[in-house]
Amino acid sequence: QLQASGGGLVQPGDSLTLSCAASGVTSSDYSMGWFRQAPGKEREFVGASWRNSGTTYYAESAKGRFTISRDNAKSTMYLQMNSLKPEDAAVYYCAGSLSAIISTIRRTSSYGDWGQGTQVTVSS
Repeated sequence: QLQASGGGLVQPGDSLTLSCAASGVTSSDYSMGWFRQAPGKEREFVGASWRNSGTTYYAESAKGRFTISRDNAKSTMYLQMNSLKPEDAAVYYCAGSLSAIISTIRRTSSYGDWGQGTQVTVSS
């Protein structure tokens, strides 16, 4: 199971950190990703952390502003978001997989486990 938290209402330029706690899996064996979905749009890839190595991958829109980290001892992944823009507003979902492959890590279909989503609103 995955539990996402940390969303909220922030102003443009602010920072926010989301958390995703996993249970029932060995965290180091688990690739985890962040996706987001704005109203009327498809769910899109934000970033991911590859199992074992923890290597991170980001969407172009997230590079330089967002940082993914994980604490395997706590089975938790974080998404640090800086310089937030109104277009970052969405419901953010965390996802996990024991079998994802690097070449498809940006695809929603690569993940079998999903959290419930946490709302991020960016507005002045």
